[in-house]
Amino acid sequence: MKKIRDFFNQGGLLLFVLGRILAGIPIVIALSVLVFVATQALPGDAAVAYLANTATPERLALIREQLNLDDPLWMQYAQWAGGVLQFDFGTTVTGETEVTTLLKERIQNTLILMGSSGLVAIPLSIVIGVYAAVRRGKFFDNVTSLVTLILAALPEFVVAIFVVFLLATNVFQIFPAIAFVDPGTLAWSDPMILVLPSLTLVLAVTPYVSRIMRGSMIEVMESEYIQMARLKGLSERTVIIRHALPNAIAPTIQVIALQLAWLAGGVVVVEAVFAYPGIGTIMIDAVKGRDLPIVQAITLMIAVLYVVLNILADIGTILSTPRLRTKFARKNDKSDVFAAMGGDE
Repeated sequence: MKKIRDFFNQGGLLLFVLGRILAGIPIVIALSVLVFVATQALPGDAAVAYLANTATPERLALIREQLNLDDPLWMQYAQWAGGVLQFDFGTTVTGETEVTTLLKERIQNTLILMGSSGLVAIPLSIVIGVYAAVRRGKFFDNVTSLVTLILAALPEFVVAIFVVFLLATNVFQIFPAIAFVDPGTLAWSDPMILVLPSLTLVLAVTPYVSRIMRGSMIEVMESEYIQMARLKGLSERTVIIRHALPNAIAPTIQVIALQLAWLAGGVVVVEAVFAYPGIGTIMIDAVKGRDLPIVQAITLMIAVLYVVLNILADIGTILSTPRLRTKFARKNDKSDVFAAMGGDE
């Protein structure tokens, strides 16, 4: 803790974080343009798709005015982006509900699902990867390598169907197959409905992280400084926990960030399978109904989450790698910071 506190005090990480945030701003702007253009390019007419058989010239004109569909594209984007900067994503295509209000409860349920899955999957993956590396070539390593390879090859909806078949039907009818939640109630009020969706996401995330952790751990365990630590008479437990693990976990942090970002998109499919009341189900309904404000809001939030998680992964990599942490603590100017990230000696 003292090393990390000194590191912060010297400003190395703060300079790097500032640089990453500044670099992330144009990326977020580019993502917002891409999201807006992509949703506008969806086939069909949003007003016609919403009104369907009830469309009349008057009602079409009202919907077009509400969504600013008759304005030039650049003006539509400027109006939408201005609202986003104020955390105002507009109203749904019906004009009856604010998108922010509609998504607030759904986002909370999705975050609960992502959080419960991540809290189980990440530590489990690291433990499996480390133990498989330590037991390299043994029974545990062979079995986990085969199982994780199979799970990594399966789409999450296939895993979800298998989980439902195994734990929510006549085989073992333990958990509910459908996540019924009363309106206005958060998902954690009934933990039983979280089990199967969370288990599906855990089985989807764990293979990737554990395999990367295993490979990184094997590489570190064969390095010279680990051999030196053993020659000094340190116990194998101390060598693994204090010397090998801190250096092996750095590459895994990047994969963890990508998998957590994937969870934000992967929950769409999983929530649809289990009818879970998160952003996934509302996203699918919005795409079917061409409710552009909802689609734009959810897509942009997922894209921004990717950027934020990548920044956090870079910070976590520095804090978990003794060599990079030492360089950042010693060097405070920007050129040295990025040189350290490149691994230059």
